[in-house]
Amino acid sequence: MAVDYATLKKGGFMRQKQKNNFSLRLRVVGGNLTAVQLAKIAEVAEKFGDGHVHLTSRQSVEIPFIKLDDIDNVKNMLAEGGVEPGVCGPRVRTVTACQGAAICPSGCIDTYALAKELDERYFARELPHKFKFGITGCQNNCLKAEENDLGIKGGIKVKWKEDACISCGVCEKACRTNAITISDGKIKLDESKCNFCGRCVKSCPTEAWDTVNGYIVSFGGLFGNSIAKGEAVIPFIDNHDKLMEICDAAIQFFADNANAGERFKFTIDRVGQDKFKEKILEVYND
Repeated sequence: MAVDYATLKKGGFMRQKQKNNFSLRLRVVGGNLTAVQLAKIAEVAEKFGDGHVHLTSRQSVEIPFIKLDDIDNVKNMLAEGGVEPGVCGPRVRTVTACQGAAICPSGCIDTYALAKELDERYFARELPHKFKFGITGCQNNCLKAEENDLGIKGGIKVKWKEDACISCGVCEKACRTNAITISDGKIKLDESKCNFCGRCVKSCPTEAWDTVNGYIVSFGGLFGNSIAKGEAVIPFIDNHDKLMEICDAAIQFFADNANAGERFKFTIDRVGQDKFKEKILEVYND
């Protein structure tokens, strides 16, 4: 009987150079796995692989050297530990994320919660080509958000509270973009220089800043045969529901306009940056 390699690849089983051997990519959301999941992955690798796993560049795990005849048994055993196969090919891939505000002192947003939400909303959606989300918690950009088709970076919009300020100067020293200056005991914030990093807020000893946590979104990043930095074509987003609408609009633009085998970046370039920006701003301003 002929082997349907396309269907196997869609379900995360990628052909190896060794005949009838497959490397299984797993669904790992935001880089997080439980100890129970890890134990089950190890058990499967020992029983059906060659005893090792591979950690991919996008926070996933692959179990190589799975035999064709064992595929169903592998899926069943993984399911016992709450582990699912990932996907390959022209569809939305697993969402990657740094640890974010839940763990990292620098984090401005809960990256893992957002990664789970995006994964539930879009995972495995069929598209003209692969589509990758990446979420990073702050301007340290550990996840390299702009390398993704759609990158999300956490940020904090700030406003000085004069009555709480003691003019200690800590925020001025903490600011890496020189957006904050102190003159005659008063703070001046140059909003054109602020990159929403939140360092002023996190360093302030008297909570002298009003804050709004939100998102900086970039579109059209690539890091492979072609390399391109995703561009932020809209302002800071301070509303979670609006972020979801923006993500919906970006994916729909890709689905409606892309040629088969064309990455998001090249669809934007071919259709026109102005047309894409117009569509996204329409949703942003609605």
